[in-house]
Amino acid sequence: MSASSPRKFKNPRATYNFLGRTCSISGVGSYVPERIVTNADLERMVDTTDEWIFTRTGIKSRRMAASDEYTSDLASRAALRAMRKAGVKPDQIDLIIVATITPDMPFPSTACLVQQKIGAYRAAAFDIEAACSGFIYALEIGQQFIMSRTYNTVLVIGAEKLSSIVDWTDRNTCVLFGDGAGATILQNRPDSHGLLTACMGADGRKADLLSMPGGGSRCPASKESVAAGLHFLRMDGKEAFKNAVQAMNTAAQESLRRCELDISQIKCIIPHQANRRIIDAVSERLGARPDQLFVNVEKYGNTSAASVAIALDEAVESRRIHRGDLVLLVVFGAGLTWGAAVIEW
Repeated sequence: MSASSPRKFKNPRATYNFLGRTCSISGVGSYVPERIVTNADLERMVDTTDEWIFTRTGIKSRRMAASDEYTSDLASRAALRAMRKAGVKPDQIDLIIVATITPDMPFPSTACLVQQKIGAYRAAAFDIEAACSGFIYALEIGQQFIMSRTYNTVLVIGAEKLSSIVDWTDRNTCVLFGDGAGATILQNRPDSHGLLTACMGADGRKADLLSMPGGGSRCPASKESVAAGLHFLRMDGKEAFKNAVQAMNTAAQESLRRCELDISQIKCIIPHQANRRIIDAVSERLGARPDQLFVNVEKYGNTSAASVAIALDEAVESRRIHRGDLVLLVVFGAGLTWGAAVIEW
């Protein structure tokens, strides 16, 4: 179907978008560090094997940032690539939102550091923290600024240096995570419906399933907290798995329902790249075809807030997504948090 053909689906935004302004992704970019850490490398670090990791997660390798490469560096490189593809200059950016759980420092925000690195000095800037769900949360926030006409150009970034908070002696977690960043430019494109809907949810009653206890006001850094390993992430893998499948399926179904769409009408499904078994379980519940899925977890592992953004860029670059296609993003993360978004590309 061409971009000019009438679409046979509902745009939920139209019911309250009284200003008549939609929001589209006009450019997407990503960056992953050069260093590749394979399963074979991890075999020399912890008691594990390539077979054990791959059969349980679908991961073959992940990227690791250099010691002098920080989340703001990853984010800035992804941002510059998205800006180049969108034809956007630094002084055109009105707002920068960075989704991350691994900021360079508690404050100032990583978004402010990105602003300095890319020279976007006109922009407002702030971070959000919704773990692996952060990119969709940030997309929805950015969209509201576009739709309300507060801003014309919003830069949304998901970026993580998870290698800085991983316990490399814990084989149950260190095999899962990697570093990277993905970025999008949001603007109004009059001939497109753009971001049709976003469903977000959270359940703080299950906050202990995936967390990093140390470093905040509850447990400030001390000799004791460091010795106890409280500044590394912790995860209850079995419970996180069950909750991820259920929440991602529910969010995806709700986003489709709002648009009066069937899963068969979605051209490309990009799930959070955390674990191949989670992806397959969600796909089965949705009734999706294998050719609808875009998966790169085998190359990068779980990059948290960067995961879907990196995959989106790769899907576009590999021509899995074309103008006018319908795309479904679906995520799950610590909090617990989850979300899904439907986009007309």
